[in-house]
Amino acid sequence: MSKIKLSMPDLIKARKRLEKNTPTYTYELSKEYDELGKGKTYYIFTYGCQGNEADSEVIAGILEDLKYTKAEDPYKANLVILNTCAIRENAENRIWGVLGNLKGAKQNNKDMLVAICGCMPQEENATNKLIESYPFVDLIFGTHNIYDLPHLLKEAYDKNAKVIEVISTEGAIYEGAPKKRESKHKAWINIMYGCDEFCTYCIVPYTRGKERSRAKENIIAEVKDLVAKGYKEVTLLGQNVNAYGKDLAGDYTFGDLLYDLDKTGIERIRYTTSHPKDLDLKTIYAMRDCKSVMPHLHLPVQSGDDYILKKMNRKYTHQEYLDKIKKLKEEIPNISITTDIIVGFPNETEEQFINTLKLVDEVKFEGAFTFIYSKREGTPAAKMIDEITEEEKHQRLDRLNVLVDKYYLEGNKRFEGQVVKVLVDGVSKNNKNNLCGYSENLKLVHFPSNDLSLIGKIVNVKITEGKTWFALGELVNE
Repeated sequence: MSKIKLSMPDLIKARKRLEKNTPTYTYELSKEYDELGKGKTYYIFTYGCQGNEADSEVIAGILEDLKYTKAEDPYKANLVILNTCAIRENAENRIWGVLGNLKGAKQNNKDMLVAICGCMPQEENATNKLIESYPFVDLIFGTHNIYDLPHLLKEAYDKNAKVIEVISTEGAIYEGAPKKRESKHKAWINIMYGCDEFCTYCIVPYTRGKERSRAKENIIAEVKDLVAKGYKEVTLLGQNVNAYGKDLAGDYTFGDLLYDLDKTGIERIRYTTSHPKDLDLKTIYAMRDCKSVMPHLHLPVQSGDDYILKKMNRKYTHQEYLDKIKKLKEEIPNISITTDIIVGFPNETEEQFINTLKLVDEVKFEGAFTFIYSKREGTPAAKMIDEITEEEKHQRLDRLNVLVDKYYLEGNKRFEGQVVKVLVDGVSKNNKNNLCGYSENLKLVHFPSNDLSLIGKIVNVKITEGKTWFALGELVNE
């Protein structure tokens, strides 16, 4: 198969932050693509963060605009798209495995088109590997090319060629794209895109472009539309939501946005991900004052040691993080706080790791995503000397997880005997006689019921037992 190399990723170009203004475009489907997918099926594999999940909803919306229909079996679909994550090596390894399975499926289905998108193609090494080792992949496009999907698919069909379109740019904002939402009662809402933090271990600023905020009017209108459609909960998304508005004219901030969204009638507002350095008092007060803003905050700390935090370019100290936690707990006494922690950052000492354990003891996180440092080519940390053995890294992760699980359990047990409000998501995976959903504090709650009409509703559940990763309860009849 020949190649149409429209554009290849460039990490040097992706690092630049030169443009002051962000262009905004309105998505519009050209008539020439109207029935590109008529009679064809699609399937999307999604990996990574909530941002990728939101992107997949846009991709699905565009495909259904093209008259594709969703396939039940990915290996029998006419179009298979892998929306990828690049934040850790393990995420990439999963994708190579799925591609191996798709190779066999494509041999049996010559009409199958295989596409790769998301963060992985924005990495030079990953795209080169895709080209060299996976020649059966028909289309490679990046995070900035989603809205060009109709054109890219037509190129692949018409010219029977491998199409590669990965732009390394500061990025734009697109409004009005269709979305095929996975849920009828919970929705992802992108309020901003990109990241300017440049943590030394992280590839995201290179794959997602600069921080750029959507206009508040568009966000508010989207939430109002969801309220009208019966949605109960929205989660506001951004690589650093606390930086919302800093790139816009005026002094309208993330806290202001929370106050305005609280007036829309939406019953629940969550947001992720936050950067500690940009968590300000207005946001904390909005969490306190706004009934719809849930009492849960995911606030990634990454390390509890000041020297490691500096090497990570996190721009805060152990004590500065604790001061913000103290203020959060003063203003929102019932708040649940979760976090992200990396162990084994290049040449992290035992003493530095113990400082992280101390922070966990001080904050008592009610959950944490914990990881061993994953080297990402192109980032500053990838060049740092690292003499920690893999055995030591895994031992530290085990020690950390024991402590995290202790407070995870305590965080669930503190609700025993209380009646909490649960937004019911569906039937429990491990017990068909139970329903499950999340409380205001983002606690997963299972309770006995076969009443499927409760799905999508907020119900009262009395917590009978707190487990480490979930809670058990009983439905309380109003």
